[in-house]
Amino acid sequence: MTDSYLSRVIEAELADVFSGVAALSIEGAKAVGKTATALRSAETIFRLNRAADRDLFGASSPTLGDLATPVLLDEWQRYPESWEIVKDSVDDDPTPGRFLLTGSATPLDRTTHSGAGRIVVVRMRPLSLYERRIDTATVSLADLLSGRQTEIGGTATVGIREYVAEILSSGFPGIRALRGRAQQAQMAGYIARIVDHDLPELGFNVRHPQTLARWLTAYAAASSTTAKYEQIRDAATAGEGDKPAKTTSIAYRSVLEKLWIIEEVPAWLPTRNVFGRLSAPPKHHLVDPALAASLLGATEQTLIGQSSAHGNQASVLVGRLFESLVTQSIRVYAQHNQATVHHLRTWSGDREIDLVVERADGAVLAVEVKLSEHVTDHDVRHLRWLKSRIGDDLVDAVVVTAGNRAYRRPDGIGVCPAALLMP
Repeated sequence: MTDSYLSRVIEAELADVFSGVAALSIEGAKAVGKTATALRSAETIFRLNRAADRDLFGASSPTLGDLATPVLLDEWQRYPESWEIVKDSVDDDPTPGRFLLTGSATPLDRTTHSGAGRIVVVRMRPLSLYERRIDTATVSLADLLSGRQTEIGGTATVGIREYVAEILSSGFPGIRALRGRAQQAQMAGYIARIVDHDLPELGFNVRHPQTLARWLTAYAAASSTTAKYEQIRDAATAGEGDKPAKTTSIAYRSVLEKLWIIEEVPAWLPTRNVFGRLSAPPKHHLVDPALAASLLGATEQTLIGQSSAHGNQASVLVGRLFESLVTQSIRVYAQHNQATVHHLRTWSGDREIDLVVERADGAVLAVEVKLSEHVTDHDVRHLRWLKSRIGDDLVDAVVVTAGNRAYRRPDGIGVCPAALLMP
């Protein structure tokens, strides 16, 4: 625990869940802050990425009930037997609040990973914009989901330059604390470790690391799109006659999901049959847009210096990365509100909505993400269309922007700068 710790939205969920279950596993990509958060409540700590701690835990396993609780098993996947040991211990004593586990990879053997009512898994993501404290938030996702059409107000002090800085610096607490070349080197090292170390440690045989690295770069270029995997594969191997098989590309995606590096937004397919055919492909996102920016060699100069050039590739990229940043933040807020995040796209592509946040009862909040400061009738046409199709099931609609003012338009649609949004 250090004075630099930033409180996390997930803390409330962890406290609520852990008060009723014996074992809780916090899982997510490396460096999102799982250990720092878990350490704030742990009494006994085993860092299972260390051989000495693995030996100590193995020796202590027959007497786990005698240890001060909560017992933290950090990086439990480095000693997979620990999962089974915890399950057995919970069978013997289901007292709430006994075990905290943290993990940055889902083992390829899913049978090992089955908690089956004994170990509850909670997902942790990089820092949202709200958690980064870059501005004073005034608009609550909980209010937007409530359906009360609450007033929206507030003025942001940040703009496109600050959002680009947040894209590049990442939501990984340890990396964003660095500056300049040190930060860039850490981000590049993070990516290199995925290819050179994390995948092999997970049991995935990387026969051609350079091909995987290129595939990951092509995937980054497809951020915030529904590009087909064949297109991503072709982009990764441009100019090469010997392309990886489709099964190989699928394997890349699968194993990167197990490392929590890829987190796609699934298509929204409502249960009520009020639409024609909806397109089902997911929207592509890496766990943090900083990874995409690093893979693509994006810099502040390329993203800001050319972002106003109409039709310029840099302008397209900064818009996609901004959407990815907003998506990552809204996922944190939605999880806090026990809601899920999707996107909507009709089969013909004539109607698209960037994010659809769905409550447990099926009601939804529709979100468009716009890099521009000004919101026009043209920008909200799909939100109006969705309202005409699902009526009261649409509890609210909002455009998240890089502008500075939060307000409601005369048609009731909200406009909110990304930095002013909170759980």
